[in-house]
Amino acid sequence: MTAKIVTSTENLPYEEWLEFRKSGIGGSDASVVCGMNRYKSPVELWMEKTGRQPPQEAGESAYWGTQLEPLVREEFTKRTGIEVRLAKCILQSEEFPFMQANLDGVCHDPNYGDCIFEAKTASAFKMNEWENSIPDEYMLQIQHYMAVTGFKAAYIAVLIGGNTFRWQFIKRDEEIISALIQLEKDFWNCVETDTPPQIDGTDASAKFLVEKFAESKNSQIELPDVTAELIQKYTAASTEISALTEQKQLAENLLKQMLGENEVGIIGENIVSWKAVSQERLDSKTLKAEHPTPYKKYANSTSYRRFSIKSAN
Repeated sequence: MTAKIVTSTENLPYEEWLEFRKSGIGGSDASVVCGMNRYKSPVELWMEKTGRQPPQEAGESAYWGTQLEPLVREEFTKRTGIEVRLAKCILQSEEFPFMQANLDGVCHDPNYGDCIFEAKTASAFKMNEWENSIPDEYMLQIQHYMAVTGFKAAYIAVLIGGNTFRWQFIKRDEEIISALIQLEKDFWNCVETDTPPQIDGTDASAKFLVEKFAESKNSQIELPDVTAELIQKYTAASTEISALTEQKQLAENLLKQMLGENEVGIIGENIVSWKAVSQERLDSKTLKAEHPTPYKKYANSTSYRRFSIKSAN
């Protein structure tokens, strides 16, 4: 598989970079498409690609990962003697144009030729994920890049907890790449046909359903047999949530009783606080009674569909 350059990323404004990302599936999207990302669901990614919601804002960890990328790259070269060339462009697969790659760099291996270089940073709490392998989402990202570029191998280097450096050599896996291409092809078909992927339990799915079925008809349908199992799961989860909520409230009440008039309590590394907070709120009930005209002028009328399950008997 060969790739072509879509655009240079040198001095590319962030907003334009985001627009290019919307036009295809990038390496960091691969694990999301496969349903193996801890922070984003396929439905949420689909909503971003179709313009239904803005992309997630990069958090502190992503920011520092970008800032520390040159350091990780330089340390990799120090330890291995392998030079890394920057790849300041967005690549696109010629065979599957929806597949994109924005590489951290390219390096050369005497046995495998040009290889992908990927720089990462990780929390010390994720040390065990880097023991003898790499996290699944990064393996999928690297294999996605190899699918786009046709490269046979990759090097990935990581700075863990700010004081532990590791690097690994990863070979191209045709079985993973074949599965990736099919999953990404199916996902991109959902984007092009404006059809959501399989609905899941995320807020993104809930938001999509509310938007798609905002209006209701005064009608009744017969539900399929699988509904009984879903109702059982919903009821069991609701009961469990109620019990856990009560346990949480009990613990909170007992802690408040211990604090009494004190705002802060300390035990070991934990700090428990119960501080006074002042807020100003509009008394809409009084405003409506005493000043009905301005209330009516500025009041907003909203409607929504209330979901519930109850016995028909």
